[in-house]
Amino acid sequence: MKNFTAATTVTAIAAGFTAAFIGLAGPAAAGPWPPKAAPSGNSAADTIAALEVDGNRVIVNRQGSTALDNAEVVSVRQGQPIREYVWDAEGDDKVLETTGNVVFVDVK
Repeated sequence: MKNFTAATTVTAIAAGFTAAFIGLAGPAAAGPWPPKAAPSGNSAADTIAALEVDGNRVIVNRQGSTALDNAEVVSVRQGQPIREYVWDAEGDDKVLETTGNVVFVDVK
Protein backbone atom coordinates (compact mmCIF):
# COMPACT_ATOMS: atom_id res chain seq x y z
CA MET A 1 0.00 0.00 0.00
CA LYS A 2 1.25 3.49 -0.81
CA ASN A 3 2.20 5.83 1.97
CA PHE A 4 0.48 9.24 1.61
CA THR A 5 2.37 12.29 2.83
CA ALA A 6 0.82 15.51 4.08
CA ALA A 7 1.81 17.31 0.85
CA THR A 8 0.08 14.67 -1.28
CA THR A 9 -3.09 14.91 0.81
CA VAL A 10 -3.14 18.73 0.65
CA THR A 11 -2.58 18.62 -3.12
CA ALA A 12 -5.45 16.16 -3.60
CA ILE A 13 -7.81 18.26 -1.46
CA ALA A 14 -6.87 21.47 -3.32
CA ALA A 15 -7.45 19.75 -6.67
CA GLY A 16 -10.86 18.57 -5.50
CA PHE A 17 -11.93 22.03 -4.36
CA THR A 18 -10.68 23.58 -7.60
CA ALA A 19 -12.62 21.07 -9.71
CA ALA A 20 -15.77 21.65 -7.67
CA PHE A 21 -15.44 25.43 -7.92
CA ILE A 22 -14.90 25.40 -11.68
CA GLY A 23 -17.71 22.90 -12.19
CA LEU A 24 -20.23 25.01 -10.26
CA ALA A 25 -19.14 28.43 -11.50
CA GLY A 26 -19.90 27.78 -15.17
CA PRO A 27 -23.66 27.15 -14.96
CA ALA A 28 -24.18 29.89 -12.38
CA ALA A 29 -22.56 32.53 -14.60
CA ALA A 30 -24.32 31.48 -17.78
CA GLY A 31 -27.39 33.60 -17.16
CA PRO A 32 -31.00 32.81 -17.87
CA TRP A 33 -31.83 30.45 -20.70
CA PRO A 34 -34.02 30.34 -22.69
CA PRO A 35 -33.70 34.03 -23.42
CA LYS A 36 -36.54 36.37 -22.59
CA ALA A 37 -37.41 36.65 -26.28
CA ALA A 38 -38.05 33.15 -27.53
CA PRO A 39 -39.66 32.82 -30.96
CA SER A 40 -43.43 33.15 -30.62
CA GLY A 41 -44.92 33.40 -34.10
CA ASN A 42 -43.42 36.84 -34.84
CA SER A 43 -41.25 37.47 -37.86
CA ALA A 44 -37.59 36.55 -37.75
CA ALA A 45 -36.70 40.26 -37.69
CA ASP A 46 -38.78 40.75 -34.50
CA THR A 47 -37.17 37.76 -32.78
CA ILE A 48 -33.66 38.91 -33.74
CA ALA A 49 -34.35 42.46 -32.51
CA ALA A 50 -35.69 41.17 -29.18
CA LEU A 51 -32.63 38.96 -28.66
CA GLU A 52 -30.29 41.88 -29.40
CA VAL A 53 -32.14 44.12 -26.92
CA ASP A 54 -31.44 41.48 -24.23
CA GLY A 55 -27.69 41.97 -24.82
CA ASN A 56 -27.11 39.01 -27.13
CA ARG A 57 -25.11 38.93 -30.35
CA VAL A 58 -27.21 37.20 -32.98
CA ILE A 59 -25.84 35.15 -35.86
CA VAL A 60 -28.47 34.40 -38.51
CA ASN A 61 -28.30 31.18 -40.52
CA ARG A 62 -30.56 31.50 -43.57
CA GLN A 63 -32.15 28.42 -45.13
CA GLY A 64 -33.60 30.36 -48.05
CA SER A 65 -33.74 33.80 -49.62
CA THR A 66 -36.88 35.10 -47.87
CA ALA A 67 -36.61 38.59 -46.38
CA LEU A 68 -36.27 38.58 -42.59
CA ASP A 69 -39.59 40.44 -42.21
CA ASN A 70 -41.36 37.50 -43.85
CA ALA A 71 -39.07 34.69 -42.69
CA GLU A 72 -40.00 32.07 -40.11
CA VAL A 73 -37.73 31.18 -37.19
CA VAL A 74 -36.80 27.50 -37.33
CA SER A 75 -34.65 27.34 -34.19
CA VAL A 76 -32.77 29.44 -31.63
CA ARG A 77 -29.57 27.99 -30.15
CA GLN A 78 -27.35 29.40 -27.43
CA GLY A 79 -23.65 29.81 -28.10
CA GLN A 80 -20.80 30.99 -25.90
CA PRO A 81 -21.34 33.65 -23.23
CA ILE A 82 -20.08 37.18 -23.85
CA ARG A 83 -17.89 38.28 -20.96
CA GLU A 84 -16.91 41.92 -20.57
CA TYR A 85 -15.34 44.08 -17.90
CA VAL A 86 -17.96 46.36 -16.33
CA TRP A 87 -17.82 48.77 -13.39
CA ASP A 88 -18.98 47.38 -10.05
CA ALA A 89 -21.83 48.91 -8.01
CA GLU A 90 -19.51 51.33 -6.20
CA GLY A 91 -17.92 52.45 -9.50
CA ASP A 92 -14.37 51.99 -8.27
CA ASP A 93 -13.41 48.63 -9.80
CA LYS A 94 -14.00 46.69 -12.99
CA VAL A 95 -15.23 43.11 -12.78
CA LEU A 96 -15.59 40.46 -15.47
CA GLU A 97 -19.27 39.64 -16.00
CA THR A 98 -21.40 37.76 -18.50
CA THR A 99 -23.29 40.46 -20.41
CA GLY A 100 -25.06 38.26 -22.96
CA ASN A 101 -24.62 35.26 -25.20
CA VAL A 102 -23.92 34.52 -28.81
CA VAL A 103 -27.24 33.24 -30.16
CA PHE A 104 -27.69 31.36 -33.43
CA VAL A 105 -31.04 31.87 -35.15
CA ASP A 106 -32.00 29.60 -38.07
CA VAL A 107 -34.59 31.13 -40.42
CA LYS A 108 -36.34 30.01 -43.60
